[in-house]
Amino acid sequence: MAQKALLVVLLVAAAAVVVPALDSSRTDALSPNPGPTEAAAGLEHRLATYAADVVADARYLPPDRAEREALAEGVALYVDGEHERAARRLAEVGFGVRIVRDTPRGGDGSGRRYAEIADRKDETRRGWGRVYVDLDTAPRYSVQVPHPVADAYTDRLGAGVLRGAPGGVLVIAGAHRRAGEGNAADVAHRRDTVFHEVAAELVDRGLPGIQVHGYADSSVPGRDVVVSTGAGDHARPQARTLAGALDDDGFRVCRAWEEKCPLEGRNNTQGKLAAAEGVPFLHIEVSRAVRGDTARSARAVAAMATAVREWGVRAGN
Repeated sequence: MAQKALLVVLLVAAAAVVVPALDSSRTDALSPNPGPTEAAAGLEHRLATYAADVVADARYLPPDRAEREALAEGVALYVDGEHERAARRLAEVGFGVRIVRDTPRGGDGSGRRYAEIADRKDETRRGWGRVYVDLDTAPRYSVQVPHPVADAYTDRLGAGVLRGAPGGVLVIAGAHRRAGEGNAADVAHRRDTVFHEVAAELVDRGLPGIQVHGYADSSVPGRDVVVSTGAGDHARPQARTLAGALDDDGFRVCRAWEEKCPLEGRNNTQGKLAAAEGVPFLHIEVSRAVRGDTARSARAVAAMATAVREWGVRAGN
């Protein structure tokens, strides 16, 4: 009887353990990123593997100011074409550069070359993220993925935009948004991160940015995508292009400049910086149902790439 009573007590205690809930409107679940799908390959597969194998397990060690500046300056030098100087600056904080080629399954990918700027020490210890730079076209824009695990499959969206619109610089976070103390690793709402410091360098160069997020389906019922220009309105033409392309493909879109939408990203840190500097910025939220469907997410990415390519045209490239 005593043993049975003890077992009951243990089961009750276990049932009483409560896992802290994530912000249900901004994330999917506590589980790791689902990882690469069978259909994914090349650049998408590389980023999906990174999200599943590195980001999902990463701790987060906040960088100090010198570390943030060294990494951002290294990335900026690389974007400016000063590759040797960039490598030396990045090496000061344990980062390095590897050249990778996008070779998707079936030969249907771009085959483009990208510089992968990543931690060469222990990515899961520091969780500072990676940067990918298109080497075949001059820089035209940035695509930002601040929550690659908390917003599952947004790594796939970011990779798709990078592939679909030449001249991109992709900035992806290196840890779950809840990996650090408080919101230390929530890079979309902090200025003291490698992610933001790199984004700031790209804004200094006048590069427009598109930042991709995901939400739980119940957070914006009846809509598939929320399109916003964040704190500013300099990307309004591209927002209209994107919303129109999504409409044409059957997606249900909430346009933040025409109606009140949840998750408009008005307080997004990178968006606020871009607005202050007069640089276009798109804040995109995609439902879990769309992100989890390979075919539908590919169509959403195609619409985003269509809008982003306008920045290259307007730049005269």
